[in-house]
Amino acid sequence: MTHPVRLAQAQDLAQRLGLDGLALDPDPQGPPSALRTALVAWSAAAPGASHHLVVQDDVEGPAELLEIVAEAASRFPDEALVFYTNWHARNGGAARLAALAGAAWVRAVPDEFTPSLAVCLPVATAAAFRAYAQGSAERHDDELFSVFFRERGRMSLLAVPNIVEHIGTSSINGHAAQGIRLAVCPTSAADAGPLLAHGRVLEEPGWVPYMRYGEGYIRLPGQEKDADGGRGHHHWREALPATGLTEDGIHAVRKAHLPEDLVAQVARTFGRPFAEELWTYCLLLGRQAAHAARSLGPAPGDVPDAAVSRMRRAAIASAGPAGLSPDRRPEAGPEEVRAMTALARCAVRTGEALP
Repeated sequence: MTHPVRLAQAQDLAQRLGLDGLALDPDPQGPPSALRTALVAWSAAAPGASHHLVVQDDVEGPAELLEIVAEAASRFPDEALVFYTNWHARNGGAARLAALAGAAWVRAVPDEFTPSLAVCLPVATAAAFRAYAQGSAERHDDELFSVFFRERGRMSLLAVPNIVEHIGTSSINGHAAQGIRLAVCPTSAADAGPLLAHGRVLEEPGWVPYMRYGEGYIRLPGQEKDADGGRGHHHWREALPATGLTEDGIHAVRKAHLPEDLVAQVARTFGRPFAEELWTYCLLLGRQAAHAARSLGPAPGDVPDAAVSRMRRAAIASAGPAGLSPDRRPEAGPEEVRAMTALARCAVRTGEALP
């Protein structure tokens, strides 16, 4: 799906990935609306097809994309499958947690938008979404997806290893203020293939730590039932009582295990408050991932251990840049990312040992 201003980019992407059609904005001079174009895209399923894949124009993907998506659709024939997740969103936090737990799929949270850069739906679900969305005043397809799935009682499955990557920072639909927006767990097609075909599914991660705009938060189970629909953000200190952990306990762990050398490296560019917040976020992430891992059961033999390890490393490496405010992300060069990754890795390992 594309807008005429990106037509050449979309044509090139479709050719490289083997996609069989373009869905153009039917009213390109009208108010920006991803949903308007999405309705065109979701009406274009081939006759006799079981599933339909819609890819937005501002992504990159591997030559094996269709093969990997088809295998995933065969494995989960009745599910809505999402192949890209933003690195700083609540769903990004769930995917990062799942990666550290060793899962290849995670159920999306019901109180946030559904990432729609690359989505595969059963054709019956696609038709039901089109009927549901017709006449809606909503212009964001990702927001309406979540309302649709929530009312049906089943959120989408997020592919933890992301085989699709967002490119650029411009936005036709008004997201440019979010700055650099990348995948939470970028993974090669060689690793993503066996992970998505055979990897474990994390249906319920429990409470989910995430970080955005320099602050750490916790998404609590059942948050979608709050008066605001769960869209509010609970800082980790505020949410701790619901997790069984205490702020005193976190401070004790920090006093005993905070790596001052790594904190200093990160603080040189981004300040000590950010460095400490990143460490605390990743401490909570490691703790919750270890608990989630115990609920998953043994790892499948068809997934190479090395692929799982690389998926974990990718998820940890994106934690620091994703946690920055949009205006600071351009400052995260290779040296800064290495420092943030080392600090995040240390915190995750400490958190994995927490009760």
